[in-house]
Amino acid sequence: MQFLVMSRRKLESFPQDAFSELFDDEVAKAREFYGDGFTRQIWHRADNSGVCQIVEAANESEVREKLETLPFYRAGMLEIDVIGLKPYSGFGT
Repeated sequence: MQFLVMSRRKLESFPQDAFSELFDDEVAKAREFYGDGFTRQIWHRADNSGVCQIVEAANESEVREKLETLPFYRAGMLEIDVIGLKPYSGFGT
């Protein structure tokens, strides 16, 4: 199943330096997710500081379990929304 994941850095609660300290570890984890086939597509958000990505997993619990290993999330610096996706019905059954 595919999921849309929207994350947002909690810039109102943490200084930029805090993010800079964990940035390399965060990028390494993102590369791991992509290499494992969990992350299918990823973009920086234009509306705020965060990312939007399409991920693939058996269920939402698996998605959240993986995302909770992100360094920014573990430090309490990241807000994450997970939205399950299903096929668009307008193209047929």
